[in-house]
Amino acid sequence: MPATDLTRALAQAIRGDVESDATARALTTMDASNYRRVPHAVVAPRDTADVAETLRICREYATPVVPRGAGTSIAGQATGTGVVLDFTRHMRRITELDPASRTAVVQPGVVLDDLRAAAAPHGLTFGPDPSTHNRCTLGGMIGNNSCGSHSVAWGTTADNLRSLRVVRYGGGEALHIGRDLPDAPPGLHEFAAAHLASLRTGFPELPRRISGYALDALLPEHGPDPARALCGSEGTLAVVTEATLRLVEPPATRALAVLGYADEQAAAEAAPGLLPYGPLTVEGMAADLVREPAGLPRGTAWLFVETGGATPAEARAHATRILRAADALDGTVVTEPAAMRTLWRIREDAAGTATRMPDGTEAWPGWEDCAVPPARLGPYLRDFRALLAEHGLHGTPYGHFGDGCIHVRIDFDLLTEQGVARFRRYSEEQADLVVAHGGSLSGEHGDGQARAELLHRMYGDDMVRLFTRFKDLWDPDGGLNPGILARPARLDENLRFAVLPGRPVDVAFGYPHDGGDFTAAVRRCVGVAKCRTAKAGPDVMCPSFRATGEEAHSTRGRARLLHEMLAGEVITDGWRSTEVRDALDLCLSCKGCRTDCPAGVDMATYKAEFLHHHYRGRPRPAAHYAMGGLPRWLRMAAPFAGLLNALARSGPLAALARRVGGIDPRRALPVLARQTFRAWVRARRTPGAGEAVVLWPDTFTDHLSPEVGRAAVRVLESAGRTPVLPGRGVCCGLTYVSTGRLDAARAVMRRTLDRLGPALGAPVVVLEPSCGATLRTDLPELLPDDPRAAELAASVRTLAQYLEEYAPDWAPPRLDRRVAGQTHCHQHAVLGDGAERRLRERAGLTGELSAGCCGLAGNFGFEKGHWDVSVACAEEQLLPSVRAAGHGTELLADGFSCRTQLDQLTGRRARHLAEVLAEGLDA
Repeated sequence: MPATDLTRALAQAIRGDVESDATARALTTMDASNYRRVPHAVVAPRDTADVAETLRICREYATPVVPRGAGTSIAGQATGTGVVLDFTRHMRRITELDPASRTAVVQPGVVLDDLRAAAAPHGLTFGPDPSTHNRCTLGGMIGNNSCGSHSVAWGTTADNLRSLRVVRYGGGEALHIGRDLPDAPPGLHEFAAAHLASLRTGFPELPRRISGYALDALLPEHGPDPARALCGSEGTLAVVTEATLRLVEPPATRALAVLGYADEQAAAEAAPGLLPYGPLTVEGMAADLVREPAGLPRGTAWLFVETGGATPAEARAHATRILRAADALDGTVVTEPAAMRTLWRIREDAAGTATRMPDGTEAWPGWEDCAVPPARLGPYLRDFRALLAEHGLHGTPYGHFGDGCIHVRIDFDLLTEQGVARFRRYSEEQADLVVAHGGSLSGEHGDGQARAELLHRMYGDDMVRLFTRFKDLWDPDGGLNPGILARPARLDENLRFAVLPGRPVDVAFGYPHDGGDFTAAVRRCVGVAKCRTAKAGPDVMCPSFRATGEEAHSTRGRARLLHEMLAGEVITDGWRSTEVRDALDLCLSCKGCRTDCPAGVDMATYKAEFLHHHYRGRPRPAAHYAMGGLPRWLRMAAPFAGLLNALARSGPLAALARRVGGIDPRRALPVLARQTFRAWVRARRTPGAGEAVVLWPDTFTDHLSPEVGRAAVRVLESAGRTPVLPGRGVCCGLTYVSTGRLDAARAVMRRTLDRLGPALGAPVVVLEPSCGATLRTDLPELLPDDPRAAELAASVRTLAQYLEEYAPDWAPPRLDRRVAGQTHCHQHAVLGDGAERRLRERAGLTGELSAGCCGLAGNFGFEKGHWDVSVACAEEQLLPSVRAAGHGTELLADGFSCRTQLDQLTGRRARHLAEVLAEGLDA
């Protein structure tokens, strides 16, 4: 069956989107698991009728179908070889929310946090809350019977499900499935009646039994409840088009008891004893998951026990009772919301941070979430650790200790034949270990391809045969998600790593955290999709996804395309790929993912690498020459600044300059300084009065905003330092890196290191955050064999960092005013802004600066075709915060891009912190 015939038939029959191009297929080859399957096409239906028509046509063409939400499943069940149904684009409406009955009716593409936000004004929420709550969909949660950290209080998704509307493979009318509802496939009731004994005795009793089909929900004493039996079926029985969910009333306030224990087993053994106190959560993790100090109590393992109350005092008292009752080594009660969020973030990011062991070794899912009775958790963890050691493996367990459910990523070698064989042996023995402790192979995320093959070890052959018969009652043609749950694929086939090149590819960057291997760097993306969040928060990642809502413009989407580029099956033209180029075109190179992605994906570096290869030996876009070579052009233009500024005010000439330079016609050209910062320093001829410090004359400060450099000189001199500029021609190479001109970048960087000479090793104050970030990261990664690069990188300081570290007794002027503005995205991602926050506080500058990205991002916002995304990024946080700023509020933005964006979009001038401090000193 030619795929073109299928897609043509689908496109003619439905109102939704039908895509079979390389980009669409590449974006859906993987979920967050170890597995990869290539689909024929991706369909984004608009309504139930579209779903039914898709299923009818796919049956006609004998093509399998897999429903997909956010693609965060970790067992392989959200990948497929036929048609992928993407519910995240259109079917994401909350069609009804009834506070009186405490129910909500949702389409499958509704994001969990959107439902929670809609329910919150009524004092309600949806109880299950996976760590992916800000991007996972309700359809995916129903497919996997998701749980989350509050399941000790509110249960699993199945416990909060009233009814479902579903469509079977082949289409037809939607069925309304729920307790006492008559709609069901023919023979279902007879099937249940014929196997009552097996359904009553074949399922272990534990809170997190997610593995297999929930056939016991068909028992008369349980309803029967076929909707509950469908929950957790991983898209293998029917496609959900609508769900009626139960809402719960959360406590008005919360507190968090954080309990420290001597070791992981002690924490696990203590967890069940806390359940009688009625906590909302009992979460556990050990020290090997905590990469940085986080204010945790003494110990090497911790329990997070959340409590609720009608008042803050009641919630705190509840947490204090648990703290006193717990036999903990140390503990504390946290009630401040920001502190609680910081602690919970450690736990929620674990799915990504656990993908790298402390020594940098890759770790993978596969045994991510098995569960045992909570009382058996301590002994189970002891045996689990012993089994890992027996196989020479390592993992970092964490998870829902109160429910006996453990998440872990293990450093399997999934790249070699011997490693995959060990993965299989370990998986078989691990399944036996879980069963020996009375547990479930899956305690949250489903069996998928990772564990379904082993279900007979948990349930026995007779029950597995019943699973197959149950599947056939719903889907006799076997068209829904074949290879998952019933008649499963082998756990060691379809591995996503098998298609990658066996040898490192030739690259320009050093990739020091990935052994110099670009393929290993791309493998960092495990699909947890934190980059797919639709609402702005304290993080930067991923502004382009929030602007467009398209997977191809998320960090994960771009990483998937790079993975498929390296694989060469779906994307076949390697570095010349237009699919990868187009997806990277809207990457702002904000570097947010370098810090905010829990797996440490660094898309700005990958983009520069790709552009370096993509345009090698052929013409580049005009903007790469115009803005990529900005330092050179500005040096040449400096003597003619007045004339060029006058010409830039001429409409026709400015338009011509924009057209030639590949600049968007709506962008104003920057005004050149009549006197560069360097020229001002030379003309000043002020004798030094204190210890010399190197002040970096970056291109933007030197030629476009010398007032920032002059202010920094004033501040440093007030701290008893004499600023000294390095010799002419030094440059960080930022603009060459961002446009992928990496050969030129390395040449510029080598010249810079040569000209710094004896200044190397001394602290270097860099005023422009993007230049500081380039020196800190790109310089040593592009020149990994030059020890001078690492030396210069280690010496980079922002102005605030330098003052705090080298002039701690310096007192800033007391300014006492409110501030608004922007923390530069590169500062957030690479340099950190802690010193700036503390300096502002000492100076009496109150208020928070916006997170996110301003949207200009160096050359990005100037390039033709980027205007809409650039403005959308600015409108996310920066512009609203500035508009809301009251009279007299100081606008701060240390980045030239941020200041330029504000000026061009609002007409308001922001200043560098150095300027504000210098003004205060002069006053």
